[in-house]
Amino acid sequence: MNTKLPECIELETAPQPSHSLIWLHGLGADGNDFVPVIPELELPSTVALRCIFPHAPLQAVTCNGGYVMRAWYDILSLSPNERRIDVAGLQASCAAVEALIDREVARGIPDSRIILAGFSQGGAVAYSVAFGRTAPLAGVIALSTYIPSPELLTCLDQHTHLPVFVAHGDEDAVVSPAMGQAARQRLLDAGLKPEWRTYPMGHQVCRPELRDLGRWIAGLVST
Repeated sequence: MNTKLPECIELETAPQPSHSLIWLHGLGADGNDFVPVIPELELPSTVALRCIFPHAPLQAVTCNGGYVMRAWYDILSLSPNERRIDVAGLQASCAAVEALIDREVARGIPDSRIILAGFSQGGAVAYSVAFGRTAPLAGVIALSTYIPSPELLTCLDQHTHLPVFVAHGDEDAVVSPAMGQAARQRLLDAGLKPEWRTYPMGHQVCRPELRDLGRWIAGLVST
């Protein structure tokens, strides 16, 4: 059975994009959340990206009292340093993102030119997709996030050259810096060399972070 494509917002930074950027929002937000971020990246005019911002499905989230919100998977319980999650729901969202990647390939952008980004819960999905697939992507952006289910990273050792940008707020009380550091350490242990940056902020993004990210994306696209 074909996986249904999630609803998305799309924009292009220049005509005839050479790369695609799929950006996954955090818990309770939607695809609109990071659309305003693109100008803040201050990308050179030569960087032509198709930016795709999918909406997570609406579902009850146990840790939030069963309140229905947009979520990539249910979180059963949480603490600053730990999560218990619905792994089946995570796998369903991974399949939906894979369907978006397949659509980009069909539109002429190969896997090797697709960047997968995510914030918080979206970043957890990004980790799971990028390191659970055989074909390598162009790069991974993991912002204020964690690895939710290490057993899904079945291809981690195959992607030791995959560029990864990892950033975290050192005052994050939602996803602790320790969780971000643990994810980074797992990548290091597998032989990857992620770019790791911290910023004096909470569970959010900030302008210095976005400028650093913009430079990283520009360097990735131009190589």
